[in-house]
Amino acid sequence: MELTWYGRTCIRLRGRDAVVVADPYTDVVGPTGRGITGEVVTFSHPDDEPPKARGRVAGNGKTSLPTSLERAFVLDGPGEYEVRDVLVTGVRTYRDDARGAVRGRQTAFAVELDGVHTIHLGDIGHLLTEEKLGDIGPVDVACVPIGGALSPTRAAELIAQLDPRIVVPMPVCEQDGDCDEALATFFHEMGGAPGQAVPKLAVTPSSLPSETTTVLLEARGRA
Repeated sequence: MELTWYGRTCIRLRGRDAVVVADPYTDVVGPTGRGITGEVVTFSHPDDEPPKARGRVAGNGKTSLPTSLERAFVLDGPGEYEVRDVLVTGVRTYRDDARGAVRGRQTAFAVELDGVHTIHLGDIGHLLTEEKLGDIGPVDVACVPIGGALSPTRAAELIAQLDPRIVVPMPVCEQDGDCDEALATFFHEMGGAPGQAVPKLAVTPSSLPSETTTVLLEARGRA
């Protein structure tokens, strides 16, 4: 499986037989849909995106997305799904620490692709209960937002709960300087320092590190 970050909380997981795109937005898919493509599309917090960037449907495969994504199976809520041999579990979460009272609800998506278990946490704003951890299951790769409602310190606590092999931070700050500071704090909490960002991450079950490793990705432009 190959993982690419496109800025914000947009992640593409490219497997042997299918591609999963999490949280695509207009600048990535493009107004005519010539950008990022995929068979499965997930929206963790769909109300943030305008109609051109998403289809307001959940799991029925009928979308109003741009051309590049119009054939995609779209998920934007909790549930268990299997599409093109990709197992996806949507888990109800929130964008704040008040069960959505401040910033609203969202969905974290656990994806099993090519034998690798990835959790895309969207714009989550809280730690997880034992029940939610059970719903998510084992995690190999965790994509976690940094600098939004979830402080870097809380993000590190969330990673400790999930105990993944690989962590992919997704800076979601309004200003680049704020993101740099948030990332530095997060890496410090994780016991390291930001290294050179890489364009993409290739992961197989056999290549997973024995200890939790944080990988900094470059924000890619249009696919």
